[in-house]
Order: sequence, then structure tokens, then C-alpha cells
Amino acid sequence: MTTQAYSIRHNWTLEEARALYAMPFNDLLFDAQTTHRTHFNPNEVQISTLLSIKTGGCPEDCKYCPQSAQFDTGVKAEKLMDKANIVAAAQRAKDTGAARFCMGAAWRSPKERDMPKLVEIISEVKALGLETCATLGMLSNTQAQQLKQAGLDYYNHNLDTSEEFYGEIITTRTYQDRLDTLEHVRSAGMNVCSGGIVGMGESADDRAAMLVTLANQPTHPQSVPINLLVQVEGTPLQPESSLDPLDFVRTIAVARLMMPASHVRLSAGREDMSDEMQALCFLAGANSIFYGDTLLTTANPATQKDMALLARLGMSPQQAQAAPAQSCAA
Repeated sequence: MTTQAYSIRHNWTLEEARALYAMPFNDLLFDAQTTHRTHFNPNEVQISTLLSIKTGGCPEDCKYCPQSAQFDTGVKAEKLMDKANIVAAAQRAKDTGAARFCMGAAWRSPKERDMPKLVEIISEVKALGLETCATLGMLSNTQAQQLKQAGLDYYNHNLDTSEEFYGEIITTRTYQDRLDTLEHVRSAGMNVCSGGIVGMGESADDRAAMLVTLANQPTHPQSVPINLLVQVEGTPLQPESSLDPLDFVRTIAVARLMMPASHVRLSAGREDMSDEMQALCFLAGANSIFYGDTLLTTANPATQKDMALLARLGMSPQQAQAAPAQSCAA
């Protein structure tokens, strides 16, 4: 069996993605680690902190989300946080080692009255020397341009799953709505952060199809978050059975092979992962994590625990750097 480092391409087929998932586990991880080493320092991890700047009350019906107003999960609707509190949280994140500060708001899309506040917040967080990221729902082309001008480096908008399975999870916006927002973000010159959630009852083909859609975008997302479903009481997906941990690791490895130069992020669900499972994910090509005690409204490992795990693995946080320029020639 020969190993190889996979090249950047945008013409993946579902059959090819299936074949990657079907590889012997050791061969898959060997190829993923070989590919990873051609683009990244294998012992560095990009660290981001995520803050919910507007919690609860979202009108969407995403079945996994405790912030949906349509489900009784105990999450109360709140207003947009004060700018001073957000900037103070960003400073604390920087002081504890985060290179990127991500801000999430439970909106279908930002209202025009919110845009001036968002512009000010992003500008001040950027001035701290942090990379900036936001997830605010769907964006118009004009809104994307405004956020870019404010200094936003990354915009997160996940596909969540395959187009075929999407209607089982969300009915209040279409798959094309999500693709349109990604196009607006790219057109504005921002970097794209887009991935999905596994463990929602989808098939292996659905996981493969989601990665095909991401990898065949005009440019690969610069960050690809892979979330493991957090089963929150009150959401329709709460009774879902747990995903085999090795299937999750396979998804990380296939994402690395199909998007070789992207940061692949371990996102939601790490609180339920063993240290050994996370170590396998790093071996499979994951090189980014969210850290901090809370991810929006769900639990996340404590920062001290994450730092201790990285130290045990001989890994260290990646230093903050200028966000790469967006280009459609990748």
C-alpha cells in the first residue's frame, strides 16, 4: 500500500468520497496525516474562542439547536450584548491564548438596525490584534460587504448536512439559502468557515455528500468545523443514538484529504470525547479547536484541560496571524 499527499481540487464525486470512507482505518489516517504535514505543522493547533453575543429566540426550526424559539429547552431570548462586554470577553480570550475570537448571534439574519452596532463591535475586537469571526445567520451581499469593511476576517455559515438529508433537520431556510450566503461572503473577500454536524441520524452517504459540496466550492472553506451532535433535552434530535467515535474520526480524516489546506476544527461535542478520541482526530488531520467552558449554550472542556491534553501530546497553540487573502484560484 503506497501513501500519498492529496492535492487541492474542486471536482470530487460522491463515489470518490465513499471510497475514502471505505478505506482501511490505518491507511486512511496515514494518508490524512501525510496530507496534513504537507500544509501544516502537525504539532500546532489553531485555537478559537466562541461567544454568544445574542442568545436564544431564533425563529428557525433547526432540530439540533437549543436556541430555537420553537423548542422548549430552557434557553431564554436575550438582546444583543453591550459592546464593552463583548470587547472585554475578547481581551480575556486573547490573554488565555486564543488567536481567533468568534461571535455568534441567534438570528435568522441580522436586521439593518443591528448592522452599525456589529460594525463597531467587530472593529474594536479586530483592534485587539485578534482574528475576527462571526456567525449571524444569512447575509445579503451588502451586509457581507459591511462586515468585511469593519474588519471581519471569517464568516461561519455551516451547511449542517447533505442537501438530501437537510429537509429532515431544517425547514425554515433552504440549502440554497446557505450556499447563497457563502457566495456573498466569498464575494466580499472574507474567509469562509463552513462545515457540518454529524450524529443527527444521517447516513454515511450524507456525511460524504456534505464534504463533496464543501470541497467543490469555488474555494475551499478556510475553516471546516466538524461538530458532533450535542443532544440537548427539548430538541427533536435529543433521542438520537450516539455516533460511533471511529466514524467521527473517519469524517475528520476524509475532510482533511478532500480539503488539504483548510483548518479542520473539532467543534461542538468535545465535552463527550475522550482524550484518546481527540488524539485520534488530531492524527487524522484536525488542527483547530474551540476552547472555553461554553460553546454558545452547550458545555465545552475547560481551558486548563485542553492545555493539559495538548501538552501531553507535545502540541502547542498556533500563534495569531493575518487571515489569508480570499482567492477563487485556489
